[in-house]
Formats: sequence, C-alpha cells, structure tokens
Amino acid sequence: MRAFAPAKINLHLHVLGRRGDGYHLLDSLVVFALAGDEIEFAPAHELKLSIEGPERGALIAEPDNLVLRAAHLLARETGITAHGRLTLYKNLPVASGIGGGSADAAASLRLLAQAWDVDANLTLMAARLGADVPVCIPSNTALMQGIGEILCPAPQIPEIGMLLVNPRIALRTSAVFKARTGEYSTPARLPAVWPNARVMARDLATLTNDLEAPAISLCPQISDVLAALRALPGVLLARMSGSGATCFALFEGTPAAASAAEALPNNWWRWGGGLYDPGGRL
Repeated sequence: MRAFAPAKINLHLHVLGRRGDGYHLLDSLVVFALAGDEIEFAPAHELKLSIEGPERGALIAEPDNLVLRAAHLLARETGITAHGRLTLYKNLPVASGIGGGSADAAASLRLLAQAWDVDANLTLMAARLGADVPVCIPSNTALMQGIGEILCPAPQIPEIGMLLVNPRIALRTSAVFKARTGEYSTPARLPAVWPNARVMARDLATLTNDLEAPAISLCPQISDVLAALRALPGVLLARMSGSGATCFALFEGTPAAASAAEALPNNWWRWGGGLYDPGGRL
C-alpha cells in the first residue's frame, strides 16, 4: 500500500496578525504539485520506519519525525497498537517551504487509517501535528486561514505549469517569522474562477508572500533563484513559497515548466510539471 505526499505551494501568503500564544494568522491560496514524497506500508508486528530517496540524507540522523509522530498519534487516538513497516521515499528537500514534512504526516495518517482499518477525524488530528498538516489531508486547492486549520473554498484554478526550485538551503520557519517586520496584511480578495493562467498570474501579482523579504534576509540566494526564474521565457509569475527557500514559477502549460527546469543550474533542486489531482492519485 502506498500514499502520495504532494508538495504544498503557497501562491500567496499574507500574515494578518499574531495570536496571544505566538502563532501567526495567515491568509494563503494553496495548491499542490505533482512533485512529492511517497510512503509505503507493509505488514509487520512492530512499527518501523526506513527512509529512502534522493533527499533522505537530511532525515537519516533524526530519531523521530512527523511520519512516526503521525503513526503514534493515530494509534493512540484509536486505541490500537502501532504496527507496520513504513518506508518514506524522500524526493522533496527538507525545510524548504513546500510542506514536505507536513505532507508526509498527512499521507501517513491517510495510509495508516486504511491499513489499520480505523475510523478517525484525520483533519482534526492533523492540526495537532502542525499548522500545515490539515490542508495536506485532502491535498486539494484551498484558501488556508487562521493558523492553517481553517480551510475555505478556493477559486477554480485553470490549467497551469509549475516550476519549483530550491537552492538547497534549509530555512527554519520559526526563524523566518522572527525576522518578519512591519505592518500586517489584509486578506486577499479572489474571484470564484480564473479563465486562464495569464489572468490568474496577473491577479496573483497584486498579492504578496509576506515571508519572502525576511527569508531573503536570512538566505540571500533566494534572490538569485527568483532572478533566474523571472528571466525564463514564458514565465507568468515567480514567487517564493511558504517560508522558503523554495520558489515557484507559473507557466501556461506543463511542457514549458518541465523544459524550463532543464535550463537551471544542476546544483539547485528543481522540478517542472503540473498540479496534483487528488482524484487521480489517491
């Protein structure tokens, strides 16, 4: 049994304020890419996790991670003994602003709920694992608000191509938020539907990622990535995702995005393709 954990992309990210407990209030349009990790389950009496894939190095030394935390939480809440051999195929860079760990946790909850044949409110459980985990449970395009736990209907997204690029520098989300200064933003006003990719990119260009400037102050290489993306032929919009350092570029189709990935430096992590359709993969 396998589950796909698609990359989460913040097309815009407005920081609206800060709660008394320190969590920031957000307004963000989230989509998911066909780039992602995969988690495999096989029967076993005890719970074990192995990590494979090209980006495994950053996780190998960790005694615990979100996959195991998700498994233990689901077992505890449903009253069963955690069991099974899990393999995480890590394809997404770690601490990169595209929700890799959150997507892994969400995929683990979905996969283990099926494998263990248990009924649970996975979205409610996901909120206890991290602010980005609830939106990764359905992995549908959504308007994410609150601290990430409020999911609202999003505009209908036209066919677009997406290019993801990371300079292979990890950024801690907490450090980026700490570096943020200035006034808070207001929620975005979005249409019900975008007729095509160009109109969508035009509207998104009037919005911001409020974490982009503080992330660049901590990781100047993000500016290099954005400059390279904006110089590519056919690019409609380039912006940083989440708390960085991964940036994205939008194109009118997936072939253009895939072709553009090949034109970028080999020492950067890069991927080009289309958006994820949950109905076709889960």
